Amino acid sequence: MKKDCLVCTGCHKEYPLDKIFPRCDNCQEPLEIKISLSQRFNKNRKISSESILEHYAAFYPFPWIDNQLSLQEGFTPLVKVDKLARLLEIDNLYLKNETVNPTWSFKDRGTYVGVQHALSSGCNYIGTLSSGNMAASVAAYGARAGLKTIILVSANMPLEKLNPILIYQPILIRVQGDYGQMYYESLKIGQEQGIYFLNSDVPFRVEGSKSIAFEICEQLDYSVPDYVLIPTSSGGNARGILKGFLEFFEGGLIKKLPKIVCIQLAGCAPIYEAWIRNKDRITPIQEPQAIDNAIANPFPPSGNELLRKLRKYEGLITTVTDNEALQGQLMLAQEGIFAQPAAAVSVIALQKLKKEGIISKKSYCVALVTGAGIKYTGILERHKFNVSTGTLPELNKIIRTRLKELPLY
Repeated sequence: MKKDCLVCTGCHKEYPLDKIFPRCDNCQEPLEIKISLSQRFNKNRKISSESILEHYAAFYPFPWIDNQLSLQEGFTPLVKVDKLARLLEIDNLYLKNETVNPTWSFKDRGTYVGVQHALSSGCNYIGTLSSGNMAASVAAYGARAGLKTIILVSANMPLEKLNPILIYQPILIRVQGDYGQMYYESLKIGQEQGIYFLNSDVPFRVEGSKSIAFEICEQLDYSVPDYVLIPTSSGGNARGILKGFLEFFEGGLIKKLPKIVCIQLAGCAPIYEAWIRNKDRITPIQEPQAIDNAIANPFPPSGNELLRKLRKYEGLITTVTDNEALQGQLMLAQEGIFAQPAAAVSVIALQKLKKEGIISKKSYCVALVTGAGIKYTGILERHKFNVSTGTLPELNKIIRTRLKELPLY
């Protein structure tokens, strides 16, 4: 009987599930969980108040699940957006709204699964290296689990991003130095000091991301979209989502795979640069320039594996500019969703690919909205919103004038 295990995404060497260090001892490529799928998934099972680990237990390697660790992450809305679809000239467009997770981003899925693994492995300390969203998530779930938590962030992180992390009272350290290299240094420190660093592409965090794919399938009654568009930084989330679709496909629950579209910001796009140059390995970006660090990893740890996966399963990757990301933020706001610029790149990329003829009017598309705008309100100054000021006697005239203005969309 086959057993669940960890397998290297590069050289395919296998490891036991209790291995905490997330990379291969031989080739240093990321590890991935190999599931035996020994039990069948009940398509008619109701979600009710279950956690993602309970509902999709057939696809997770846990003999027991601690429900007290959950903050009710996952099971986020899949919103049909007809107004935005008309603007982009797409017949069927859905937004997978990850902004409603407990700490307002998709990171909560992987953190929940990772903390479950940490506790089942006997760990007393967890940590992460993050530009914002993952730090808040790990700090929150660490507090929930009663684990001592270490958070490493860049020295230049804005104060508005620090305080929502500090509220959970972790050990927070602002680190000067190359962000890409900080990833590897944190793993080294974790090995030396017994800290389970739940960084962007550790195997059990990737396992959390695959629940996004599971939910999309269920929410569409197992009809698979043609394209799934994913804002991409480290590459772990995209790997997990593709893994989820693959596992449902191998389990006979869906009949095809969607094309995965990864999007990076043009000023920090190492995976895209390797893609267009037909390279097998990414090269670090020396001077990254991006409007939102949530999607700007200059040396993404899952970059090489994501390149392999996109080529094998006929996905693609594109970029958008900072200004285009801001435009995407406004587009989502017109559908009532307040997203950070990094989370809005999926929508503007869809517009770009439609103009290029890659995505057609008949295409069935799901765009991920990965994080809430409330996490980064300082960026709103870039929009230069029009605010009127006047006296009470002038109020009627001001309203009449403003009502004549054309709406954004």
